[in-house]
Amino acid sequence: MEGRGKRGMFTGIVECIGRVTAAARRAEVLRLCVEVPLDLSSTRIGESFSISGVCLTVVRIERPSVEFDVSAETLERTTLGSVRPGAKVNVERALRLSDRLGGHLVTGHIDGTGEVVGMVGTAQGVRLEVRAGSPCAPYLVEKGSICLDGVSLTLGECGADRFVVHLIPHTLKTTTLQYLRVGDRVNLEADIIAKYVERFLGRSGLAGARGHGVSRDLLEKSGFL
Repeated sequence: MEGRGKRGMFTGIVECIGRVTAAARRAEVLRLCVEVPLDLSSTRIGESFSISGVCLTVVRIERPSVEFDVSAETLERTTLGSVRPGAKVNVERALRLSDRLGGHLVTGHIDGTGEVVGMVGTAQGVRLEVRAGSPCAPYLVEKGSICLDGVSLTLGECGADRFVVHLIPHTLKTTTLQYLRVGDRVNLEADIIAKYVERFLGRSGLAGARGHGVSRDLLEKSGFL
């Protein structure tokens, strides 16, 4: 989310769980130090990392730790403003053009936070229910994609301001979602494709047709057929 004229792209497939070792305020900026259990030999200053879903720029490397400066806007919009030493965070390095896209396209630009309102264990894992803020709510579509704390997930049931995702044991084991409890806040990023479609419909003068749903006529006018 840091505005420095560059940004990475991610897949929402978490590489590892990192540990925050320091979080020091410097005026309006937070210097965040994260211990990362990855081979950092090829990591360079200026690269992008996703830290619990937030795209941050590497400003210092002291292996096995990486440091980032988090701006006031990012602190306000995400959960990083309340992070403390010892906290666990999901870590993913920026996508390379040669990589497989195992999740979905993720920018690391958080739309807002959501609140965990329900967790139920099932035979397949955990049914997680989240209340989403207004920035994300319009893009909630059953079987669509959502990025939650940096994890690419498929949406289940969707309401006006909440959604359900089903967490399989592998996802729980390899991400910080295993530590979530009811009442916790999570970083949310809606599917970027949904945002572009909305923008396109608005510019094409077709926004008024949204209330009528997707029809063949609408798809033809939009150039999809």
